[in-house]
Amino acid sequence: MSEWFGLLRSLAVYWRPGRQRGLRRLYAPFVRRGDLVFDVGAHLGDRTAAFAALGARVVALEPQPAVARWLRRLVGGKAGVTVRDQAVGARSGVERIAVSRRTPTVSTMSESWRAGVVEAHPGFEGVRWDASVEVPVVTLDALIEEYGTPAFCKVDVEGYEAEVLAGLSSPVRALSVEFVAAQLSVAEACVRRLAELGRYRFNVVLGEGRGFLLDEWVGSFEMLAWLAAGADGASSGDIYARLDEPPPV
Repeated sequence: MSEWFGLLRSLAVYWRPGRQRGLRRLYAPFVRRGDLVFDVGAHLGDRTAAFAALGARVVALEPQPAVARWLRRLVGGKAGVTVRDQAVGARSGVERIAVSRRTPTVSTMSESWRAGVVEAHPGFEGVRWDASVEVPVVTLDALIEEYGTPAFCKVDVEGYEAEVLAGLSSPVRALSVEFVAAQLSVAEACVRRLAELGRYRFNVVLGEGRGFLLDEWVGSFEMLAWLAAGADGASSGDIYARLDEPPPV
């Protein structure tokens, strides 16, 4: 019963009327018709649907078995969409994911993130991770070898974002990674990793917003300083990164 409740709540939140229009506006500057996009942590596919509507080919990855079944139902039949029941990490293999059946959006492969958000984030007080399952893991490098380099990569994996980027050895044109206030060190690690890969500029979308916080895109030093200062008190959001120069062909 709790699993069904969690999925229904996610459907109500992520597939509410009008949401797709806002997502298409947000991603239009990054995704052109014919582009390849990786949706890492696709959940129920609302962002996959937006990418597909912009004309992209999308590889959507979701490791939770129950969620992945719904992902296939909701977006698996769309033109250009490939659904894979996998997690993404620093190395290929098998890992265990802690599943919150009542709140599947916060299921995670990061034990430190799970402990940290419960201790420091009031919104997680009632969250329970009441199941776990072993899931197959693939790296971004392996996905690029199979499908090509994406124009955009969305990463939303509840504290495992730095592990995802650890499996990437060459820059992509643009990407986003989620952050939460209780574990800003994960976001800092992501920014540092991207700065190693290429000359990126950064901006922020707070919460489930559709507009960028900063008037101008900033370098890694400024982004790290913003995070170190507490991220303007934001409880969560996404850091966006785009290359100053396209990667060499």
